[in-house]
Amino acid sequence: MALDRDSLNPLPVDVVSIQSQVVYGCVGNSVAVPTMQALGLNVVAVPTVLLSNIPHYDTLHGGAIPTDWFAGYLEDLERRKALTHARAIVLGYLGPPDQTEVLADWLERVLHEHQGLKLIVDPVIGDHDSGVYVHPDLPPVLRDRIVPMAHGLTPNAFELEQIVATPLGTLDATVEAARELLHTNVEWAVVTSAAPAETPTGETRIAVITADDVQVISHQLVDSVAKGTGDLFTATLVGGLLRGYSLKAAAKAAAERTVDVLQRSSALGCGELVLT
Repeated sequence: MALDRDSLNPLPVDVVSIQSQVVYGCVGNSVAVPTMQALGLNVVAVPTVLLSNIPHYDTLHGGAIPTDWFAGYLEDLERRKALTHARAIVLGYLGPPDQTEVLADWLERVLHEHQGLKLIVDPVIGDHDSGVYVHPDLPPVLRDRIVPMAHGLTPNAFELEQIVATPLGTLDATVEAARELLHTNVEWAVVTSAAPAETPTGETRIAVITADDVQVISHQLVDSVAKGTGDLFTATLVGGLLRGYSLKAAAKAAAERTVDVLQRSSALGCGELVLT
């Protein structure tokens, strides 16, 4: 008699990671998945875009996952009962707005059905040195539909400015803006590269913000062209939280890991993150 696979127990998934993927390099799920697996977590990766490499090289192939494929990925995750044991959903680089609307509809339903699931959102939009590098219609979808469902946020300073639609030149302004988002479901925000104009040369700051506390972590600024540092940081942060770290301890561990990887990549003269 043939074995009924659907009658067996599902994979003991800890994290569903929904973000970009590359064939060559370490950005999106290509860095988040091995990072969280190294911390002992079982991860299911859902790609939003699939590219040969980041767009900074002289060739590029691939693109956004077709929306019907993407919707099918999410549907089949539920059919396989992948959320049975899951503790977190992590969002990074998202696809075009129509795909993201499908994701938002799915999140509204599964977060209601699985009350223990925590949604951690890295609202990837861009950075001060490159501006907005996602579809121009995506930031409003992130701001209006995705961010209010999140348990925690890991924007860089530029991305927080885009979400709140105001410049944030100081740490005080950064904290005030982040706390405006805490009026929704959001319990904390960890802002990387916070208030760069106030930060001493050679350093960068991370602001760990909750409703009643602010803690600032300063660390070395490593000169590197490698991309994916935010993806690495968020994955390490989530891994720390799921292992029982406090928010500050998880953020500190994530900062240390990111600096370590950047230093290794720089020492090897590599334009991609070198994890090991």
